[in-house]
Amino acid sequence: MNDTALLDVAGGVATITLNRPKALNALNAEMKEALLEINTRVEFDPEIRCVVVKGAGAHFMAGGDVKGFYADRDNSLHQKRRRFLEGINAMHPIMFAFRRMPKPVIASVQGYAAGFGMSLALGCDLVICSDDAKFAMAYVRIGTSPDGTGTYFLPRIVGVKKAMEFAMLGDDVDAATAARHGMVNFVVPRDRLEAETAGLADRLANGPTHALGNVKKLIHGSLDREYEAQLQLEAECFASNVETEDFREGVSAFAEKRKPEFKGR
Repeated sequence: MNDTALLDVAGGVATITLNRPKALNALNAEMKEALLEINTRVEFDPEIRCVVVKGAGAHFMAGGDVKGFYADRDNSLHQKRRRFLEGINAMHPIMFAFRRMPKPVIASVQGYAAGFGMSLALGCDLVICSDDAKFAMAYVRIGTSPDGTGTYFLPRIVGVKKAMEFAMLGDDVDAATAARHGMVNFVVPRDRLEAETAGLADRLANGPTHALGNVKKLIHGSLDREYEAQLQLEAECFASNVETEDFREGVSAFAEKRKPEFKGR
């Protein structure tokens, strides 16, 4: 695996670091390759109970590697179209995995989350950011439209009109505005971001992992599922939780008036 994305696992938390700080962690082919390899391990390792995605250096991710786009300017239209389709499609398994894996995924954002960086953050289950973070659907600045699930999550989070505004104008959205519109869950001082992220991840990693996975499944699909189907899935998920050790521990702890100790089993 190359070092454009790094993986560290400790205490049930997998931390994925986007690691091209000199390029503001812009996404390139090598980073896609590294993320695909990392995600395969993270998704299927039962010892990993929470995932954090962050950027190395001063920024989360400034989108795609526009310098690479510029280098491609002299290729034929057919070559460019094919290369971009291949590149964008290569990211789909990564975004599917973040959505699909039955464990919480947290984006920890500092500095810029622009273009695909913003899409990536919105595609995570929770977002914590520093108070100086900025988000931007910046695609129109280079004459293109969003990718990376940005147009799926943004209107579901902020509503259609605001999504149109953010995507069509491409302006920076500060942390306070992002929080007001529900794009982020927590805004913390820049010097507290690492500690607050670690605390949130630790809390989730020590939660009832199977139940959290079901919460994720239920909420992510609720806007696209019929009422009756949602009720049925709720019942099925609840019943599957009853079969876990964590459910037995949770009920016992409640009856015994003590804090539960969940093991993710």
